[in-house]
Amino acid sequence: MDRKQQTISNTVIKNTLMIAGVIFACSTHAQAQAWTLTPQSNVGFEIKSLGVTVVKAKFNRVQSSMQFDAKAPQHASTNFVMDVNSLSLSKPSLKNMILGEDLFYASKYKTATFKSTSFKDLGGGKYNIAGNLTLRGITKPVTFSTTLKPSANTANLLDVQSSAMINRSDFGMKKAIGGVGEKVNIQLSGQWKVQ
Repeated sequence: MDRKQQTISNTVIKNTLMIAGVIFACSTHAQAQAWTLTPQSNVGFEIKSLGVTVVKAKFNRVQSSMQFDAKAPQHASTNFVMDVNSLSLSKPSLKNMILGEDLFYASKYKTATFKSTSFKDLGGGKYNIAGNLTLRGITKPVTFSTTLKPSANTANLLDVQSSAMINRSDFGMKKAIGGVGEKVNIQLSGQWKVQ
């Protein structure tokens, strides 16, 4: 085989490998399953002041979706839309303050959203899920420390624990108000179910 034929042969091999890689990547991506949170799951937040929990809150109306395959987590994605007015609080007396103009301003901003930009596999069912959180019309990058593991009881369920700490004032909320701390721990606990 002369040099010209060798070059052509090498080019054909490279192109074939590249096409095979693309096909493999696409087939791997296509295996990602669609998931949604079970109704029993809890999406909410906790606010502490001086190490003591001041209030716990839960969004009772949440639209959730996740595309996920444990064998190819780099292709995973997730999206949440939380109805702010559906919040229930461990201290109902704080509801007007938390939904008011200084904090969520729920009369103007009806939803809070999170849309992922990347899943980083840390091993052992642990992931860093980076994405954009939008509160009060302000969008900031946030990373959730997340554990996703198959349920011990049901094959089509994934147990999930996830949390991220934010500063409330980064989203235009009043920094100091009524003894409510600046830092907010956003939490998700429950299960994803195959759609």
